[in-house]
Amino acid sequence: MQSLTFRGVLTVVLTLVLVSSVLVSSAGAQQQGGQPSGGSYGNWLPGSGNKKQDKESANTRAVQGSVKTPDENVAEGAVVQIKNTKTMQVRSFITKADGIFTFAGLSTGVDYELKATFRGMESAVRTVSTFDDRKRVIINLRLEPKK
Repeated sequence: MQSLTFRGVLTVVLTLVLVSSVLVSSAGAQQQGGQPSGGSYGNWLPGSGNKKQDKESANTRAVQGSVKTPDENVAEGAVVQIKNTKTMQVRSFITKADGIFTFAGLSTGVDYELKATFRGMESAVRTVSTFDDRKRVIINLRLEPKK
């Protein structure tokens, strides 16, 4: 009988803890605009995402595309470089069998210069401007013999 009483008390205590945590959570959500914070119900609800991540993604973009040889074949192993014209930092990507490259997490407030090199060939330098407001910029590069 004592174990039933102990279980009964334990059940009541756990129920009270659960109810109080739900009440505290919903009160906090009402103070923050009526939406649950963080991932209480998953980040699929509008406005329930991480505000810092939302702000960061609002200020970033991606550049992607393909590299092709003069005869329109994909250039597997081409080196694609993107240069931040503000800091002069250069990032590189080596294309796989599909000739595709991707640079993610680029600032929208900076111009970038993009070029590819492959087996004695190079592409023209292409610029991604701060005035281009696309979140995903597609730039396909065509290789030409070096001059």
